[in-house]
Amino acid sequence: MEFDGASLSGFLAAIGGGLLVGVERERSQAASAAGAAAGVRTFTLAGLLGAVGSLLGAVALAIAGVAIVALALSSYQLSRRHDPGLTSELALVATFLLGALALAAPQVAAALFVAMAALLASKQTLHRFTHQVLGDAELADLLLLAASVLIVLPLLPDRTFGPFDVLNPRKLWLLVVLVMAINAAGYVALRAIGGNRGMLLAGLLGGFVSSTATIGGMGQRARAMPTLRRSAVAAALLSNVATVIQLALILAALSPPLLRAFAPPLLAAGVVAAVVALLFALRARGNSGEALPPIGSTRPFDLGHALLFAAIVAVALFAAAALKHWIGDGGVLAAAAASGLADVHAAAVSIGQLTATNTLAVPEATLALAIAFITNSVMKCVAALGGGFAYARSILLGVALIDVAVIAALLLWR
Repeated sequence: MEFDGASLSGFLAAIGGGLLVGVERERSQAASAAGAAAGVRTFTLAGLLGAVGSLLGAVALAIAGVAIVALALSSYQLSRRHDPGLTSELALVATFLLGALALAAPQVAAALFVAMAALLASKQTLHRFTHQVLGDAELADLLLLAASVLIVLPLLPDRTFGPFDVLNPRKLWLLVVLVMAINAAGYVALRAIGGNRGMLLAGLLGGFVSSTATIGGMGQRARAMPTLRRSAVAAALLSNVATVIQLALILAALSPPLLRAFAPPLLAAGVVAAVVALLFALRARGNSGEALPPIGSTRPFDLGHALLFAAIVAVALFAAAALKHWIGDGGVLAAAAASGLADVHAAAVSIGQLTATNTLAVPEATLALAIAFITNSVMKCVAALGGGFAYARSILLGVALIDVAVIAALLLWR
């Protein structure tokens, strides 16, 4: 291999990455009685050795690799009595390998160096998560979620079937996965951050995936932990803020004139959603200091609830397709109501495209978009029924206020 500018970048990545990992290892093992067997200089030299071996060829790289492995084994033999872990030794070998990779792909190697340093530095956080958050039940649910994503999802056919050719097994199962993932994220945030703040963060982030799924997921959390019902309501309503942001981004990309026309209703919906969520969050502050249930007493998610949610969405999709079939595509408002019942973002995309091609005038498009937004709210209220009467009633009140704000802003600015 000839030495050029790319090789220089590789050497800098190898040296910088080894230095970064070495600093973390030396600081991490500073409290050890025997000290660190490998520190800043050793890790930096390991990364440099990997880069030099890669430059010289396969034989030199193999000899250097054997030497690094032998040094790691010797270090473990000396330190295993007071530190039986293999983290530093494996990090040393990984530093050598990433140093060798840096010659061919310096950006990838640099990113992996940073990721490895972050992983090594998160020891206390990971241990606390393992012992305080992850129990036997949580681990079983985590494996179930992984199997749902990695095994079941790829096996399902990605095609539609049924009388109106609208039900897609893979997309429906993806909804099941989303509900489980949002619940799991809320559970982790609940354990890691606390009842009120953790739920709010999970609700806002979950809203960018699916506000309807987030409302359904938070309903499951409210049913499992009644003391956190108000926090769950606040998180569920906060997911509507994410919906408003997504709609604004979609309209900005497809039809800026439609965004300008629909900006007042969107702004009103976002403000009302944030205010109502804040009110429920403030009412829930009295419960934020309550002790959380022991590990294993509640589950990160309920597969049956997720399946029920997907079934409800399937019925809504079927109803939307049937309505569209019976009324026809000529009725733009009816089509917007039907598509909004399933997904308001899909309705926004279709309406935005019609407006961008001058097929649909902006005033009619704003009305159609408002109808899609409101019909989608119906789905959110239906999804809230799984959380019990008290939870569903609060969601219905919050969603109704949001819809009233959209209608009022639309009438005032028309």
